[in-house]
Amino acid sequence: MRLHHLNCISSCPLGGHLMDGRSDCLFCRGTLCCHCILVETDRNGLVLIDTGFGLRDVHAPRTRLSAFFLSLLKPDFKESMTAARQIERLGFQTRDVRHIVLTHLDFDHAGGLDDFAEAAVHLSRPEREAAARQSTRLDRQRYRPQQWSSKRRWKEYPATGDTWFGFQGTRAIEGIHEEIALVPLHGHTLGHAGVAVRRGAGWLLQAGDAYFYHQELDPDRPRCTPGLRFYQWMMEKNRKARLRNQLRLRALRREHGGEITICCSHDPHEFETLREQVGRTVLEPANP
Repeated sequence: MRLHHLNCISSCPLGGHLMDGRSDCLFCRGTLCCHCILVETDRNGLVLIDTGFGLRDVHAPRTRLSAFFLSLLKPDFKESMTAARQIERLGFQTRDVRHIVLTHLDFDHAGGLDDFAEAAVHLSRPEREAAARQSTRLDRQRYRPQQWSSKRRWKEYPATGDTWFGFQGTRAIEGIHEEIALVPLHGHTLGHAGVAVRRGAGWLLQAGDAYFYHQELDPDRPRCTPGLRFYQWMMEKNRKARLRNQLRLRALRREHGGEITICCSHDPHEFETLREQVGRTVLEPANP
């Protein structure tokens, strides 16, 4: 099994250094990645973890995405950086993607679903239910049914299951021989989940938006940039659950850091580190 780390279109939010912790100024736009993972399996084709923004988002963003988030995040829409085009540059075709596993249905994670017409889509049932309810104005901004033409191929998983390193309700992804599982990490959304991938003797946990900044998981002195702290507060659906899961992820890294690599979806530092570890598999520079 081989992993490829893909940045599927960067966002350039207002706030500069206050957002990403690395830009040169406070009043310019910062840079956040959209970290997706492509898994080459031995018997089940390609598995894509999250999709980032898709081709239709690039070509017609105002018909698919909310004006609020387009203005706030200002995604760097480049067709070359969609998951579909990066996968093609790796020598595959989009139909080779047999499974997509979603951490959640936010617009910047599910935008590429339409680009993979033959893939089964795996997600948590609580997430699908919350997205369908569209209970608040913010829900209607973050969840975009325009991106969901794949709904007939969705496979939903209940919030019950096995235990993975103390995380209850874990569900192995059906139809895949490799060990890939949804790990409940509620808080950012009501059905948010991480995706755990077995790699030899260890694991990779894509924690999605359970946290946003690499130093949030520092076991001794956790910290987050002011801008990302505010963004997480604005987007959270259950603050108590979100903060509790961050504590649990911190403990997981402290106690099992030698066997589990944890990453989130939008931190450029983590993305660059992991991409360097496996080699630069993307043939065009993937800003973050």
